[in-house]
Amino acid sequence: MAASSVKGVRIAGVASAVPETVLTLEDDAKVFGRMEIERISQNIGVKRRHVVREGTCTSDLCFAAAARLLDELPWPRDSVDAIIFVSQTADYFMPATACVLQDRLRLARHCAAFDVNQGCAGYVYGLWIGSQLVRGGCRRLLLLAGDTTSRLVSPRDRTVASLFGDAGTATALEVDEEAPAMHFELGTDGSGRKCLMVPAGAFRQPHTAQSSQRTEREGGNIRGDEDLVMDGGEVFTFALREVPRLVQTILSAAGCGTADIDAFVFHQANHFMLNHLAKRLKLPQEKVAVGLTDYGNTSSASIPLAITTELREALSTQGRRLLLAGFGAGFSWAASVLSCGPACVPPVLVAAS
Repeated sequence: MAASSVKGVRIAGVASAVPETVLTLEDDAKVFGRMEIERISQNIGVKRRHVVREGTCTSDLCFAAAARLLDELPWPRDSVDAIIFVSQTADYFMPATACVLQDRLRLARHCAAFDVNQGCAGYVYGLWIGSQLVRGGCRRLLLLAGDTTSRLVSPRDRTVASLFGDAGTATALEVDEEAPAMHFELGTDGSGRKCLMVPAGAFRQPHTAQSSQRTEREGGNIRGDEDLVMDGGEVFTFALREVPRLVQTILSAAGCGTADIDAFVFHQANHFMLNHLAKRLKLPQEKVAVGLTDYGNTSSASIPLAITTELREALSTQGRRLLLAGFGAGFSWAASVLSCGPACVPPVLVAAS
């Protein structure tokens, strides 16, 4: 695993935005039937999720979150030296969406801007990269992480249709010589890439009329090759194999045990998986943040969104030691033990879409 520790970087704030349109189990039942949806819901634990309308992009949600955070932080906009956009649902093939957001947020021209194509592990990847940049000379940095996965999902594919929601987040990082070290562990197993992917539409399998056509697949699910496909069983097996080992490794690297962690914030994959991970690691349930019931799996946004929904009150007034762990598409995984707070953590913004 890639491992590193970074001292002297502070999380100054975390903000999240979700679209105003909400889909519920009642909406899903109209497609798949009530009994089927109730069965699915019992496993994944999602009751409702916010999804974008046609024409709204991940950048719009990240812009809303970042603008809210900048309004509440004492940061002049020309003091932001870098912006990182972490997502697998960018605005364009080119240019980088970070460049678009630098202009929309009215950041200075000296601001570095680039994208990171990562999903469920992407937030921790972004913190890892961002903290290194701050220690390398950036005074202040904005990490924008989000996805609009609902736009990749066939509404008639029961394996994914009721699971994914949309969100955008913004995290502010800055130099603080007194800040304790952030510890990171990251890894990859690309042999699992086909278990969670969009097969067609890019350059390996370009868009055609046939690739965009939705047809009946295994289990009666209907999707096209440009829709998200997930092998839930393989993803679950991967998570149970790698995440407990990842957690133990990052705890060892940070020189602490589970009792020293105030909150565990895992990627909000589904409730069934979170329960299994908590039991496997013997974690107190009250320390495991669960924020997917009203938002679904929001991919790279799921960890910061859970921070803003489940830990906002605590982090707004005092410091907490957190263990963050993301895992999924790639297969990729990443974890961090860090201290956060007091910090600016505004309520979740419901943005017009």
